[in-house]
Amino acid sequence: MKTIYDIQQHLKKFGTFIYVGDRLADLELMEDEVKELYRSQCMEKEDFQMALLLLRGEIAKEKDRLQGEEN
Repeated sequence: MKTIYDIQQHLKKFGTFIYVGDRLADLELMEDEVKELYRSQCMEKEDFQMALLLLRGEIAKEKDRLQGEEN
């Protein structure tokens, strides 16, 4: 997995479509779903680690962006 889009496509394979309309909430929900797929052994360790790395990076960027808009 190399992009957030790849993570979304992987989640779709299991019938999970995440769109709340809030980018930060979407990313956090995807992180929860990825963790659940890994716990259920539906995801390889390497894919899980890469997905978490990508999601946490995007979450940090989004929080920085939102904080910048507040100032």
